[in-house]
This record gives sequence, C-alpha cells and structure tokens, in this order.
Amino acid sequence: MQLMDRLVSVWNLIRKIPPVYPVFVVIIIAVAQLNPNFATTDGIFLFLRRSAPLAVLAMGQIFVLATGGFDLSQGSLVTLTVIGSSLIIYNNESAGYSAILIMLGLGILVGLVNGFVVSFLKVPSLIATLGMLLLIKGGGLYWTGGAPKGYLTENWRYFGRGYIENIPVIGRIPVALIILVVVAVIMGILFYKTNLGKQILAIGDNPRASQLSGIRVKLVRMVAFLISAILAVVAGVMIGGYGGTSILAGEGLEMQSVSAAVIGGALLLGGRGSLIGAVFGALTLEAMFSLLNLMGLPKPFRDAVQGLIIIGAVAYASATSRRRD
Repeated sequence: MQLMDRLVSVWNLIRKIPPVYPVFVVIIIAVAQLNPNFATTDGIFLFLRRSAPLAVLAMGQIFVLATGGFDLSQGSLVTLTVIGSSLIIYNNESAGYSAILIMLGLGILVGLVNGFVVSFLKVPSLIATLGMLLLIKGGGLYWTGGAPKGYLTENWRYFGRGYIENIPVIGRIPVALIILVVVAVIMGILFYKTNLGKQILAIGDNPRASQLSGIRVKLVRMVAFLISAILAVVAGVMIGGYGGTSILAGEGLEMQSVSAAVIGGALLLGGRGSLIGAVFGALTLEAMFSLLNLMGLPKPFRDAVQGLIIIGAVAYASATSRRRD
C-alpha cells in the first residue's frame, strides 16, 4: 500500500511538470544525435545566441498575452530597428549607440500608442497591433526608400554577435546570452515579485472584477504593451547584430513569439502565463527549427509544424484548464 501511495505521489508530481520542459529535452537530444557538434560548448552557446532574440520577444509577448491581448507589431518593430538604425548610422561608427537610443524611443512611442488605442479607445488588441504592424512596416520602408541604406557598425552589432572573451573554464560567452539573462532577471522581478505581475494575471482572468478591486486596468495594459515594444527593440538589436541589415529581419517573429509563449503554457485568453515557460518555449521552438533543418525539411513545412504546435498547445491548455475547474 505504501508503495502504491508513493507511485501515486510521484505520478502527481510528474503531472505538475509543464510539458514544455520534457519536450525541450527530447528535441535537444534528437538534435544532438543528428549533429554531434551541437552538444559541444561552442554548439550550445551558438544555439543560445541564436535563440536569445526570440526568448526576449516571448518575454515581452507574455506580458500582453497574460492580460488577454496580443501584440502583432513586434516583428515589424524588429525590422524597423534594423533598417532604421542602418539609416541613422549611415556608415558613421560614432552614431551606433545613438541609433539604439533613438530606436528605444520609437519603441516606447509604439508601445504607448498600442496601449492607448487598446485601453482607452477600446480597439481589440488583435486589430490595433495588426494596424500598427502595417503602419510600422509601410512607414519604415518609406523612410528607407524600400531598401536598407548604409550598414550596421561593429559597435552596434556587438550586442548580437559579440563575445566576452577569456572566461575561465568555458573560454567565452556570447553577449546576446548575457543580455537574455539580464532581461530575464528584470522581467522576472516585474512578473513574479511585484504587484504588476499579479495585476496583469488578474486582468487577464477577469477585467471587470480587477477594476472593481481597485486595479487601474487601463494603465496596467499600457505598461504591458510598453514592455513588449521595448523588448522588441532589444530583440531587433540582437537580430541585426547577428544577421545584418535586412528588410525581412523581423518577418513572422510576432507569431513565433506567440507560439513560444503558448508552448510555455500561456492561455491566449489571458489569466495564465509563465515567463520562464515562455523562455523555454522559445528555446524549444528554435530547437525544433534546427531539428527540421537537419532533417532537410523546407521552410513551408516548418511553418505548418509551428501552426500545429500552436493548435496542440492551446487545446492542451484548454483541456487542463477544464479539468482544474
């Protein structure tokens, strides 16, 4: 009888583990089997450097999703960060840091506009941020004349492809990974250790009850969109640093960030979300892309698999939510 009770206790403990973690481990093992270099220190750091921008985007997206909204403007803001910075710098090394500050200012503006339109004008976030996506995309292309001008200088690109050298034991560590850790710590404090995170989850669960309890719903939603936009600019700097100037730099990233958050356990209707889960969702998604590439499958198939993952993750979250109720 005691053995049965222990087995039941172990099973209940296993059931509490979010699926994203075992799925991540299984995919990582599969990738390592197909590509032995992946399991080396350099291979792991390369994977983390490549995954860091999506993880940052997913952390921003989780703040919005947890309130019951969407931010579809993230990808276009990433693109604007890359092509806008190249135009501001225009081959001038000394303008690198100024370009980043200007892009952060634009990100703050975009976040405030998104939050204002959704919170005060009562426009559904799906529509508001879709409109912002088109506005940023069209405005950015008009600003740059339809093609990137100039190039991104080394001091700008350092945040995406640079390394901290001469680290004991491991040798060197990517700057992008350090940025990811710093962002994760700051966002984790906001989401788990302050009233902001609790208020965001409460709003996503029941906006009316949250308002009656004294939560400033409109202000909190604006803060959520503001955080998402700022982190989109941060991710844009990392992506541009790693991949260079391209008008397709942020193409599709808004859906990938939503996918990562959903894989990590977020509910699309709000009220539930995990910042750590979103990070591991991004890592899982990037690992899955690596696995599909190693298997020689084309990008359209990758997009189809991503769609299936979103549907499956939402269905699983809905089913587990009903069982709890």
